[in-house]
Amino acid sequence: MPPSLTVALQKWENLEEEYNQIQESHRLYLQKLDQVSTLQSNCTSSIVRQRQRLKDISELMKKCNKDGLSEEDVKTFDRIKECIKARPNTLFEMESFLPKNNGLYLKLVLGNVDVTLLSKQSKFAYKEEYEKFKLYVTFLLLLFAFMSYFFVNFRFADMLFSFLLVWYYCTLTIRESVLISNGSRIKGWWVFHHYISAFLSGVMLTWPDGHLYRSFRNQFLAYSLYQGMVHCMQYYYQSGCLYRLRTLGERHNMDLTVEGFQSWMWRGLTFLLPFLFFGHFWQLYNGLSLFRMSQLTDCKEWQVSMCGLSFLILFMGNFFTTVAVVRTKMKSKDQEKPKHL
Repeated sequence: MPPSLTVALQKWENLEEEYNQIQESHRLYLQKLDQVSTLQSNCTSSIVRQRQRLKDISELMKKCNKDGLSEEDVKTFDRIKECIKARPNTLFEMESFLPKNNGLYLKLVLGNVDVTLLSKQSKFAYKEEYEKFKLYVTFLLLLFAFMSYFFVNFRFADMLFSFLLVWYYCTLTIRESVLISNGSRIKGWWVFHHYISAFLSGVMLTWPDGHLYRSFRNQFLAYSLYQGMVHCMQYYYQSGCLYRLRTLGERHNMDLTVEGFQSWMWRGLTFLLPFLFFGHFWQLYNGLSLFRMSQLTDCKEWQVSMCGLSFLILFMGNFFTTVAVVRTKMKSKDQEKPKHL
């Protein structure tokens, strides 16, 4: 037998052995996958039952009266109430590792594709990638706004900037929906804020060139420059706060930096508040300017009033949400003071 054929046969035998190992590994993988799928279904149904029973017990405890109970029974009663209050958070944590149906928005965009990430490492990696995406695109938007404001005065360049804003905010809404499905606790106004911003950017994209557009253009670009710089400041400050709080075990690993002020940011410096409020009132100024513009006799573009309405909604949502968070935090600090005295 020629030496080359002998070598080829040896290599083929090694290849066959490796192929058999791959087949066995794949068989075990499919078996484990079936087991995991069964466990997921069992856990999901058990959590649903647990929530229902927890609700029933909570209603029963509300009807109970502590009058006439011994001191030991009162302690037991209070302990059960504390457990009932804490149990939903634990169940929420469990659910974040189980497949779930997508919300309406994700169903419209992705269909019924399961977006649940099943390990802590993959969840955290996706969250970190989301944070980097926000930061990098913010830098790109800053560069675009700077070039358009100082050097480039073409409608086509402005349309590219508006298109980039639409793409950015639409992408954020999808990524945030995936993060929420995986346990992130961003909710309320800070989610809705990006939908309004995407709509505003889309209207700016369709605004035809003309006298009214030109009179608002520099004001909008200056506002975009300011917002971009504030977002960068927020990112570095909030990411530092979150890192410290996660290390202390006081924040969830899937918590995000947001374009606003939240209670956990109170630790350390609160220097961001004046910048945030200035940005909020700039949104109000933009909205009022656009509504005044819409009253002019030569105003024919529907985009003027739509942009004005969007800016006013952004102002009211941002301003009142920030004020509510600050007020709540101030109240909680006042309640804590007597405990330290």
